[in-house]
Amino acid sequence: MTRNYRPAAMRASDADRDAVVSDLSEHFQAGRLTAAELDERTGRALTARTWGELTELAADLPALGPAAPPATPAAGRPQPPAGHTAPAAAVLAGLAIAAVILVHAVHGGWGLIWLLWPALLIARRAFCH
Repeated sequence: MTRNYRPAAMRASDADRDAVVSDLSEHFQAGRLTAAELDERTGRALTARTWGELTELAADLPALGPAAPPATPAAGRPQPPAGHTAPAAAVLAGLAIAAVILVHAVHGGWGLIWLLWPALLIARRAFCH
């Protein structure tokens, strides 16, 4: 539990109990707790009234570390240079807007304006990761 220090007598909230249950679940998934221990500690966590009762449940467990580092790019797969995806997306969005305006000018109506939104979403997904 990586929380700020709280007095043992301080009342625990539902969010505090849920966070401890989540931490216990992660310890179970890591193999530090058996299923029976998880069930017993989860039951105690859900009925705990104070921070002292909650901290007892994880006192013999190590603190959970930060999330795993982001995955590295696949080897051999070319990666675009940093900062070049945003200009490409802007160009594509500009082309989509120009196409809609051109269609409007040629056909005299807004019949294909609905294509603008999907085109912008596709451009965002394609170029802005």
